[in-house]
Amino acid sequence: MDRIFLRDLRLSCTIGVNDWEREVQQTLTIDLDLELDLAEAGRKDDLNLTADYKVVRDRIETIVAQSSFFLIEALAERIAEACLAEPGVQRVRVCVEKPGALRATRTVGVEIVRGQPQ
Repeated sequence: MDRIFLRDLRLSCTIGVNDWEREVQQTLTIDLDLELDLAEAGRKDDLNLTADYKVVRDRIETIVAQSSFFLIEALAERIAEACLAEPGVQRVRVCVEKPGALRATRTVGVEIVRGQPQ
């Protein structure tokens, strides 16, 4: 399967389980891999035959900006749902990192893989 990817998307939102986390915006880093067939788009050089990564990025920005999730797992699920709503996307890998969440670590995060229902 072919892949469109977005790397190091840095966005801020309200997220976390601690009281102090609910009071400040935190920056997350998001990576996405969208799996879909890109052959026809490549042959015909037609944006309408692929997933527009600007549209995907804009949707993710909106989801994150409106986030008030406690868990990055929940945010990752919502992002995966939005990606799978894109025409042609069969599977998505979503990685959400929360840099600085734990002392002595550069980052912590979750990675999920979701696909279209069979």
